[in-house]
Amino acid sequence: MNDDTLHCADPEPLSSPPEPALTMERTVVDSPVDGSGVYAALDLGTNNCRLLIACPANGSFRVIDSFSRIVRLGEGISSTGRISEAAIERAIAALIVCRDKMRARKAGRLRLIATEACRAASNSEDFRSRVAAATGIELEVIDRETEAALAVVGCSPLIHPKARGAILFDIGGGSTELVRIERDREGGEPHTRAWMSIPIGVVTLAERFGGHDVTPQSYTAMIEEVTANLGAFAAEHGFNLYGMHLLGTSGTVTTLGGLHLGLARYDRRKVDGIWMNDIEITQAIARLCGMDYQKRVANGCIGVERADLVLAGCAILDAIRRAFPLPRLRVADRGLREGMLVEMMREDGVIQLN
Repeated sequence: MNDDTLHCADPEPLSSPPEPALTMERTVVDSPVDGSGVYAALDLGTNNCRLLIACPANGSFRVIDSFSRIVRLGEGISSTGRISEAAIERAIAALIVCRDKMRARKAGRLRLIATEACRAASNSEDFRSRVAAATGIELEVIDRETEAALAVVGCSPLIHPKARGAILFDIGGGSTELVRIERDREGGEPHTRAWMSIPIGVVTLAERFGGHDVTPQSYTAMIEEVTANLGAFAAEHGFNLYGMHLLGTSGTVTTLGGLHLGLARYDRRKVDGIWMNDIEITQAIARLCGMDYQKRVANGCIGVERADLVLAGCAILDAIRRAFPLPRLRVADRGLREGMLVEMMREDGVIQLN
């Protein structure tokens, strides 16, 4: 198997101490001259614009190009109900880069999605028309169920093969999705048993409670806000968790993973797939809560673009941990884009269903 193919290292038994698992390297390589077999998946979220371009390889895919930029499309939507002019300009600038990359790689099969910001904004249709006029990109606004399903496809390879299942969560900028995934039998394929989405993400929570100077009181208030929104789902699905683990995909959990590993600068190859136990998660969050805004900015795993959002993400994670008190978390630096690529390739028959 090529180093730049999506795969998972063999995980340690559930009872063993967490160890890093290196997975899914991205390597920029030449794409086929005619673009045949080149796929592109774009995810325009409330906070980020992300692109993956890949080719099928060895039953999965090989990434040939990628792009990620924080655009804060959802900035201010919680108070104005609209995507701001500044956010539109930032998004279009990022999407022009994505368009040029897709053209350069001659991507022939595309899926280009937008999520919560475009679901919530009153001027979403006008925004998408402007994007199409400026870039040629026609954005597909997906619903929350589709968003949760794509996260499952993208992240399910990281469910421990001996586990009964996982509670998958995706902390976004404007929404958070949770999915209970279970196997019918040992060694069987994991299936979605239940899912939920709440209209709370790191951007919306930080805008409401503040993200620069977070006090213990405001941090607790954020946890309580999220807990209230999780209550019904947790009451129905937060029991009988034996043999399961948490599986998290978001900038929050990957940042915590980088801090846990002591990285001077974030490196997804070292973070994607690692395990953290409950004590390690608590310690990493406590370390973050002990940093002021400038220290968060200076940290190589956080930086200025996430410094005012990461504690809101930690509060969401703490609420999830209360609702689903599982002892281990697997960190995923993957999600919707990978899910879209796998779905398209399966539909085209170029990779097999597991």
